[in-house]
Amino acid sequence: MAPRTSNLNLPNTITIVRILLAPVFLWLLFADAGADGSLRWAATALFVIAIATDGIDGHIARSRNQVTDLGKLLDPIADKVLTGSALVALSILDELPWWVTIVILVREVGITVHRMVVLSDHVVAAAWMGKLKTVVQAVAISFALAPLPALLGDWMLVVNGVLMAAALVLTVASGVDYIAAEARGARVARRNRS
Repeated sequence: MAPRTSNLNLPNTITIVRILLAPVFLWLLFADAGADGSLRWAATALFVIAIATDGIDGHIARSRNQVTDLGKLLDPIADKVLTGSALVALSILDELPWWVTIVILVREVGITVHRMVVLSDHVVAAAWMGKLKTVVQAVAISFALAPLPALLGDWMLVVNGVLMAAALVLTVASGVDYIAAEARGARVARRNRS
Protein backbone atom coordinates (compact mmCIF):
# COMPACT_ATOMS: atom_id res chain seq x y z
CA MET A 1 0.00 0.00 0.00
CA ALA A 2 1.43 3.40 -1.06
CA PRO A 3 2.13 5.92 1.73
CA ARG A 4 -0.48 8.64 2.13
CA THR A 5 0.59 12.09 0.89
CA SER A 6 0.67 14.76 3.59
CA ASN A 7 -1.79 17.65 3.34
CA LEU A 8 1.05 19.96 4.46
CA ASN A 9 2.76 20.18 1.09
CA LEU A 10 3.81 22.90 -1.36
CA PRO A 11 0.81 22.64 -3.73
CA ASN A 12 -1.70 22.97 -0.88
CA THR A 13 0.30 25.87 0.60
CA ILE A 14 0.18 27.69 -2.75
CA THR A 15 -3.59 27.10 -2.90
CA ILE A 16 -4.07 28.51 0.61
CA VAL A 17 -1.96 31.57 -0.26
CA ARG A 18 -4.18 32.10 -3.31
CA ILE A 19 -7.22 32.22 -1.00
CA LEU A 20 -5.47 34.65 1.36
CA LEU A 21 -4.61 36.99 -1.54
CA ALA A 22 -8.30 37.69 -2.22
CA PRO A 23 -8.73 40.28 0.59
CA VAL A 24 -5.51 42.03 -0.46
CA PHE A 25 -6.79 42.18 -4.05
CA LEU A 26 -10.12 43.61 -2.87
CA TRP A 27 -8.42 46.24 -0.72
CA LEU A 28 -6.32 47.40 -3.68
CA LEU A 29 -9.35 47.53 -5.97
CA PHE A 30 -11.59 49.44 -3.54
CA ALA A 31 -8.79 51.73 -2.35
CA ASP A 32 -8.68 52.93 -5.95
CA ALA A 33 -12.47 53.51 -5.77
CA GLY A 34 -12.91 52.28 -9.33
CA ALA A 35 -10.45 54.81 -10.73
CA ASP A 36 -7.91 53.78 -13.34
CA GLY A 37 -4.82 54.55 -11.26
CA SER A 38 -1.86 52.53 -10.09
CA LEU A 39 -3.84 50.70 -7.38
CA ARG A 40 -6.28 49.44 -10.02
CA TRP A 41 -3.36 48.11 -12.06
CA ALA A 42 -1.86 46.56 -8.90
CA ALA A 43 -5.20 44.87 -8.09
CA THR A 44 -5.38 43.53 -11.64
CA ALA A 45 -1.80 42.24 -11.49
CA LEU A 46 -2.42 40.56 -8.13
CA PHE A 47 -5.58 38.89 -9.45
CA VAL A 48 -3.75 37.64 -12.55
CA ILE A 49 -0.86 36.26 -10.46
CA ALA A 50 -3.21 34.61 -7.94
CA ILE A 51 -5.43 33.02 -10.57
CA ALA A 52 -2.47 31.97 -12.77
CA THR A 53 -0.90 30.00 -9.92
CA ASP A 54 -3.88 27.63 -10.21
CA GLY A 55 -2.00 25.73 -12.91
CA ILE A 56 1.26 25.83 -10.95
CA ASP A 57 -0.07 24.16 -7.80
CA GLY A 58 -1.78 21.47 -9.86
CA HIS A 59 1.35 20.79 -11.91
CA ILE A 60 3.53 20.54 -8.79
CA ALA A 61 1.02 18.23 -7.10
CA ARG A 62 0.90 15.87 -10.08
CA SER A 63 4.63 15.92 -10.88
CA ARG A 64 5.66 15.30 -7.24
CA ASN A 65 2.85 12.83 -6.57
CA GLN A 66 1.43 15.19 -3.91
CA VAL A 67 -2.20 15.14 -5.00
CA THR A 68 -4.43 15.09 -1.91
CA ASP A 69 -8.16 15.08 -1.29
CA LEU A 70 -7.69 18.38 0.56
CA GLY A 71 -5.98 19.86 -2.50
CA LYS A 72 -8.77 18.63 -4.79
CA LEU A 73 -11.25 20.35 -2.52
CA LEU A 74 -9.31 23.59 -1.83
CA ASP A 75 -8.21 24.23 -5.42
CA PRO A 76 -11.69 24.94 -6.81
CA ILE A 77 -12.55 26.86 -3.62
CA ALA A 78 -9.53 29.12 -4.21
CA ASP A 79 -10.71 29.73 -7.78
CA LYS A 80 -14.19 30.59 -6.56
CA VAL A 81 -12.98 32.90 -3.79
CA LEU A 82 -10.83 34.83 -6.27
CA THR A 83 -13.30 34.97 -9.13
CA GLY A 84 -16.30 35.49 -6.85
CA SER A 85 -14.71 38.39 -4.99
CA ALA A 86 -13.68 39.98 -8.29
CA LEU A 87 -17.17 39.63 -9.78
CA VAL A 88 -18.86 41.07 -6.68
CA ALA A 89 -16.35 43.93 -6.62
CA LEU A 90 -16.95 44.72 -10.31
CA SER A 91 -20.70 44.77 -9.65
CA ILE A 92 -20.28 47.01 -6.58
CA LEU A 93 -18.22 49.36 -8.76
CA ASP A 94 -21.11 49.27 -11.30
CA GLU A 95 -18.85 47.81 -14.00
CA LEU A 96 -20.65 44.46 -14.31
CA PRO A 97 -24.41 43.83 -14.13
CA TRP A 98 -25.42 42.18 -10.87
CA TRP A 99 -27.43 39.49 -12.67
CA VAL A 100 -24.23 38.20 -14.33
CA THR A 101 -22.48 38.01 -10.96
CA ILE A 102 -25.50 36.30 -9.35
CA VAL A 103 -25.84 33.65 -12.08
CA ILE A 104 -22.14 32.80 -11.91
CA LEU A 105 -22.05 32.78 -8.09
CA VAL A 106 -25.17 30.61 -7.76
CA ARG A 107 -23.55 28.00 -10.01
CA GLU A 108 -20.16 28.23 -8.28
CA VAL A 109 -21.51 28.14 -4.71
CA GLY A 110 -23.99 25.39 -5.56
CA ILE A 111 -21.33 23.10 -7.03
CA THR A 112 -18.89 23.84 -4.18
CA VAL A 113 -21.53 23.08 -1.52
CA HIS A 114 -22.39 19.85 -3.33
CA ARG A 115 -18.70 18.86 -3.39
CA MET A 116 -18.54 19.36 0.39
CA VAL A 117 -21.76 17.42 1.01
CA VAL A 118 -20.53 14.37 -0.91
CA LEU A 119 -16.95 14.65 0.42
CA SER A 120 -17.42 11.79 2.89
CA ASP A 121 -18.64 9.58 0.02
CA HIS A 122 -16.30 10.71 -2.75
CA VAL A 123 -14.23 13.67 -3.97
CA VAL A 124 -15.48 15.26 -7.17
CA ALA A 125 -12.51 16.47 -9.20
CA ALA A 126 -13.02 19.22 -11.77
CA ALA A 127 -14.02 18.01 -15.26
CA TRP A 128 -12.57 19.38 -18.51
CA MET A 129 -15.47 21.79 -19.07
CA GLY A 130 -15.15 23.11 -15.53
CA LYS A 131 -11.44 23.70 -16.11
CA LEU A 132 -12.15 25.50 -19.41
CA LYS A 133 -14.79 27.60 -17.64
CA THR A 134 -12.26 28.57 -14.98
CA VAL A 135 -9.73 29.69 -17.62
CA VAL A 136 -12.29 31.72 -19.57
CA GLN A 137 -13.61 33.29 -16.35
CA ALA A 138 -10.05 34.22 -15.35
CA VAL A 139 -9.37 35.85 -18.72
CA ALA A 140 -12.73 37.68 -18.78
CA ILE A 141 -12.32 38.98 -15.23
CA SER A 142 -8.69 40.01 -15.85
CA PHE A 143 -9.77 42.07 -18.87
CA ALA A 144 -12.70 43.57 -16.91
CA LEU A 145 -10.37 44.54 -14.05
CA ALA A 146 -7.67 46.11 -16.20
CA PRO A 147 -8.54 49.69 -17.14
CA LEU A 148 -7.87 48.92 -20.80
CA PRO A 149 -10.76 51.03 -22.22
CA ALA A 150 -9.14 54.16 -20.75
CA LEU A 151 -5.81 53.11 -22.23
CA LEU A 152 -6.82 51.64 -25.62
CA GLY A 153 -10.29 53.03 -26.30
CA ASP A 154 -13.95 52.10 -25.95
CA TRP A 155 -13.64 49.12 -28.34
CA MET A 156 -12.17 47.26 -25.36
CA LEU A 157 -15.63 47.42 -23.76
CA VAL A 158 -16.88 45.20 -26.61
CA VAL A 159 -13.99 42.78 -26.06
CA ASN A 160 -14.78 42.71 -22.34
CA GLY A 161 -18.47 42.05 -23.06
CA VAL A 162 -17.72 39.16 -25.43
CA LEU A 163 -15.28 37.57 -22.97
CA MET A 164 -17.73 37.88 -20.06
CA ALA A 165 -20.56 36.45 -22.20
CA ALA A 166 -18.35 33.44 -23.05
CA ALA A 167 -17.53 33.00 -19.35
CA LEU A 168 -21.23 33.14 -18.46
CA VAL A 169 -22.22 30.56 -21.10
CA LEU A 170 -19.43 28.18 -20.05
CA THR A 171 -20.32 28.64 -16.38
CA VAL A 172 -23.92 27.55 -16.98
CA ALA A 173 -22.95 24.76 -19.42
CA SER A 174 -20.31 23.32 -17.08
CA GLY A 175 -22.84 23.41 -14.23
CA VAL A 176 -25.29 21.38 -16.31
CA ASP A 177 -22.46 19.00 -17.28
CA TYR A 178 -21.51 18.57 -13.60
CA ILE A 179 -25.10 17.77 -12.59
CA ALA A 180 -25.44 15.25 -15.46
CA ALA A 181 -22.14 13.56 -14.54
CA GLU A 182 -23.15 13.31 -10.88
CA ALA A 183 -26.54 11.83 -11.84
CA ARG A 184 -24.80 9.21 -14.04
CA GLY A 185 -22.36 8.44 -11.22
CA ALA A 186 -25.21 8.02 -8.72
CA ARG A 187 -26.99 5.60 -11.06
CA VAL A 188 -23.82 3.52 -11.46
CA ALA A 189 -23.25 3.50 -7.69
CA ARG A 190 -26.83 2.32 -7.10
CA ARG A 191 -26.43 -0.47 -9.66
CA ASN A 192 -23.14 -1.57 -8.05
CA ARG A 193 -24.77 -1.71 -4.60
CA SER A 194 -27.67 -3.82 -5.92
